[in-house]
Amino acid sequence: MKDNVSGCAVEEAMRLLGGRWRVVLLSYLMAGPKRFSEIRRAVPNISQRMLTLDLRALEEAGLLTRTIYADVPVKVEYQLTDEGLRLRELVEMLRAIGLRLRGQADGGGAFLAPDAVDSSL
Repeated sequence: MKDNVSGCAVEEAMRLLGGRWRVVLLSYLMAGPKRFSEIRRAVPNISQRMLTLDLRALEEAGLLTRTIYADVPVKVEYQLTDEGLRLRELVEMLRAIGLRLRGQADGGGAFLAPDAVDSSL
């Protein structure tokens, strides 16, 4: 992963969680442990290489654990750590924003225009 060059906390969070798939992977794991193949089916557009790299990065960051079972064939399961579960609120907020954006694209629900947003926020 790239280094945090500005020292900004938001940059640090984006360094870890940025990219197309990492928060998506976290969202699927919020429901409980998943096998690699289950995650792959849930996110069909991700390449196997990218899935592996992103899962490793999230594991290295302490957000999930990887458990290998000595079955034949080998069973590998991923589960969020307590630190990973602390991101539930963030994932739920992003989901709500995504639903609103989808509604806007479908002609339903709308966001406020930028000039209508309260500047005190």
